[in-house]
Amino acid sequence: MPIAINSDEVLTPPVAAATVMVVRDGPAGLEVLLVRRHGNSGVLGGVHVFPGGKLDAADRRTDPAALDRPAATCLAGLGEPGLDVDTALGLHVAALRETFEECGLLLGQANGARHVQPVREQTATGIAFAAALQAQGLPIPTACVLPWSRWVTPRVPSVTNKRFDTRFFVAVAPDDQTVEHCAHEATEAVWLPPRTGLERYWAGEIDLAPPQIMSLSELSRLADVAQVLATARSRPPSLIEPEPFDEDGRRVICYPGDPRHSIATRVWPGPTRLLHRNQRFEPENGLAALLG
Repeated sequence: MPIAINSDEVLTPPVAAATVMVVRDGPAGLEVLLVRRHGNSGVLGGVHVFPGGKLDAADRRTDPAALDRPAATCLAGLGEPGLDVDTALGLHVAALRETFEECGLLLGQANGARHVQPVREQTATGIAFAAALQAQGLPIPTACVLPWSRWVTPRVPSVTNKRFDTRFFVAVAPDDQTVEHCAHEATEAVWLPPRTGLERYWAGEIDLAPPQIMSLSELSRLADVAQVLATARSRPPSLIEPEPFDEDGRRVICYPGDPRHSIATRVWPGPTRLLHRNQRFEPENGLAALLG
């Protein structure tokens, strides 16, 4: 379904959120997990996205004693001046929680498959995700979600009427677990090579929002999980503040490194702008620009 363009300014501050690009090595190379949001969802209905969601108050209240490493290490990994340690920890917990809630995956747990149902039963009663892990004698494995990028929705969002400050993480899929998408929030979960995801988008088989388009473009240049993890560990998370403008009656979103963006330094090797045409967002030079 076509993505409607928003032109209203949002005056409220962006909501903190976390999303996870769960990756694995498939027969043809790197694969990433995408879930299709319900068509009646208030945010990006019908669009294929990475699992994720808003930071909950309970995520910030996680017991530091249950962590696999000091909370200060979580803060340092995000590399954000002015960010407090509770929020940094909460974002890592939110990444783990949302992946479990939307896909049924317990990331970073040895033999985690046998704990999926007990944790699900406890969280269904209202127990916080981190507390449910503790009740099973499991650590809070913050080290398994590696910061990748930070996307801050502009004051005039293009594809929603809400603003988010979303930290993108990467994580390796557990070998012993099977994806089970949340029937309340999604209609399917699929593993796709990043290149295939972009090709299916270009063919009109799936819908993608700009952050997913550009993130898949980045991942399409990496061969396997080892390269993804090495890339995440080699640099601080990229700060991406899209700057939209209208030109010739259509929306254009530019990114760092674009001549129209306020930041001259590129954050990825792919295209620096997307144009809304053909009822979707596309790079000026077509699919080849996304695939490099």
